Amino acid sequence: MFSPQAKRRWQRFKSIKRGYYSFITICILIFVSLFAEIWVNNRPIIIQYNNTLYFPSYGDIIPGNTFGLDYNWETNYQELKQSFKEKPESGNWMISALIPYNPFENHFIEGEYPPYAPSFENKHYLGTDMAGRDILSRIIYGFRIAILFSLFLLVITYVIGILIGALMGFLGGTFDLIFQRVIEILSNVPILYIIMIVASIITPNFWTLALMLGAFSWMGLTWYMRTETYRENTREYVLAARSIGASNWRIMFKHILPNSVSILITFFPFSVVSGITALTSLDYLGFGLPAPTPSWGELLQQGTNNLDYQWIAASAVVALTIVLTLVTFIGEAVREAFDPKKHSYFS
Repeated sequence: MFSPQAKRRWQRFKSIKRGYYSFITICILIFVSLFAEIWVNNRPIIIQYNNTLYFPSYGDIIPGNTFGLDYNWETNYQELKQSFKEKPESGNWMISALIPYNPFENHFIEGEYPPYAPSFENKHYLGTDMAGRDILSRIIYGFRIAILFSLFLLVITYVIGILIGALMGFLGGTFDLIFQRVIEILSNVPILYIIMIVASIITPNFWTLALMLGAFSWMGLTWYMRTETYRENTREYVLAARSIGASNWRIMFKHILPNSVSILITFFPFSVVSGITALTSLDYLGFGLPAPTPSWGELLQQGTNNLDYQWIAASAVVALTIVLTLVTFIGEAVREAFDPKKHSYFS
């Protein structure tokens, strides 16, 4: 399935322990966040009531009268759990999530006003924000949004950057000159002002932010792809393909592209870092995702505006630092594994 060279690169990547273990850690974090509704939720994972099993985590709202309560809106599971404890002979039980709060839930303690400090007794392990929402649940859901945002942005950047860069390098001439000027113009457009103007007209969401950033983030990658295509275009295997009548389409996509994109893989982790920091910065400035979307930038904003409650800013800063450090370690290992100056093979 993989070429011998790809296997050697993977083995080199594995030999760089810091990057390899960071890769494993970040994969685990992504997996946990993708199924956060199971671990972090105010709904239980499973309920047995009158010999029937219910799975509220991913299902529709279950009204209270389903479990013998006297209302038909969503069940208060804390109340239901208490009723199960008071009647152990009924045989009913439930398994709650590890963190029994969802990121949008406002939790208020009688006689106190939020934010609440970290507490194992209340299961607010990192405390709450100014609105009484659990910080740990917002960090986990915020991580999922940030990593998916950065991956979607990366796809846009790579598709546009590789396609245009390859065409510039392969076709050259007028096409190359036109896009050089286009890139020079777009590079001078202040993207932050564009987002501020758009945010004043419409409420930006995940997709509009990603598309706006993606429209201006592909230029840097294009120059690398253009240079690689220029170089590969003069190699013997390309000249041989031309001599036997291969079409331009086949030469570019079957021969040049697979041999050119390997260098671009080394930018992959750093593009992820760029996407996470871009979304966090926009959320911090108030031009990112709308409230009450879980966001690290919004937590940072709350923390810096309320420095008396250090756990708010500290939680977001620590989470951001850990994730960016892990991705940076992965990037260094990928760059080392794919470095042609240190690892060249002739056959």
